[in-house]
Amino acid sequence: MDSKTLASSTKILCPIVTRVIPQNPKPPHDVFINHRGVDTKRTIAGLLFQHLSNLGLNPFLDSKSMKPGDKLYEKIDPAIMGCRVGIALFSPHYCDSYFCLHELALMMESKKKVIPIFCDVKPSELRVKDNGSWSPKDLQKFNRAIEEAKNIVGLTFDTAKGDWAEFVKSATDSVLQSLHEIEEDDKYVTKKITKYYDENSS
Repeated sequence: MDSKTLASSTKILCPIVTRVIPQNPKPPHDVFINHRGVDTKRTIAGLLFQHLSNLGLNPFLDSKSMKPGDKLYEKIDPAIMGCRVGIALFSPHYCDSYFCLHELALMMESKKKVIPIFCDVKPSELRVKDNGSWSPKDLQKFNRAIEEAKNIVGLTFDTAKGDWAEFVKSATDSVLQSLHEIEEDDKYVTKKITKYYDENSS
């Protein structure tokens, strides 16, 4: 093939190559909002998502972060694994949902920093109910996650009597503080690793 033909072929191929170059992947979500939609999607979960987004963070809320046709586990599980902080928004019907409990268990198993928020429900009232359709393994996993969440200091909110603006501010402050602590921990670990290799390099 002569140079003229090669140049002509290159011009033809270039646009095709340009089209198949993959786009940069979206950055991982900063915060995953685990919630029971029937209780909180239109209220607390939505308010927190909007407030965190306004601060420049990248929160995940299924109704805002997913589109029709998305497969639940293909979107939700990676969002949990990639997030920095999880918000577990407990509510009266939370423990009726397999998806809520699955998300909570995954956050706990992956050792995420989790901020529990008890909305119109007390920690002692949270119980996994065996409806006969969940496997013994799932029930054990879900119970373990709930018990672990009960032992984490969280926030409480009464939707009938509470100050909504003050609550959203308190929850946001907790998220920002947790993100800051994680960032500082990451810097500390990186510093330790660097020091180790500096001291042990030949």
